[in-house]
Amino acid sequence: MSVKSPPRTDPRVLRTRQLIRDAFIDLLQEHELEKITVNRIAERSTISRVTFYLHYRDIPDLMERMADDMINEIHSILKEVPDQPQAEVDWTILLRILEHIADNSKFYTVLLASKRVSVFTERLMNLMVELITKRAESRIASSTTPAVNVPNDIAIWYGSSAFIGTIVCWLRNDMPYTPLYLAKQLSLLFRLHQTPSPT
Repeated sequence: MSVKSPPRTDPRVLRTRQLIRDAFIDLLQEHELEKITVNRIAERSTISRVTFYLHYRDIPDLMERMADDMINEIHSILKEVPDQPQAEVDWTILLRILEHIADNSKFYTVLLASKRVSVFTERLMNLMVELITKRAESRIASSTTPAVNVPNDIAIWYGSSAFIGTIVCWLRNDMPYTPLYLAKQLSLLFRLHQTPSPT
């Protein structure tokens, strides 16, 4: 018995949602979040208010769904990372994430580096905590050398905050380094830190 794949979203729906999202990003570059209304988004995206409400309940719903899509895109990128030795996996993950951010720099600059919208930073922070936790657990399980005496949660907070902070500074400074160069530098920094303690 064949399993049915989920129905594909109508390209017109996808196009309308993209128009709405692009308009929202453009407006965030010009105004504080509190001053952005559904009317302004509809006007900028050349759709009606009714059309906006066919896709989103309100602006917070739009932001939540954009944040969900951001995380889903990064998860998709991570699934494409081939099986390699652990150091190579870490390096490849860094590079893929940074390339994705560079390719979508307008989106990330407005939503991460502008301090205007916290939901995106929080969602990305949660993803990084999840990734670093998995990597730390894997290292602990395979490590034969004694670990430094730093509790896992502190090491994870440090690693995720440092990564997000670096991305924000990179975006705010108009990405002065290529994703490849930045990934190499971050990889070197990560290697300086030993495996956290399993306590």
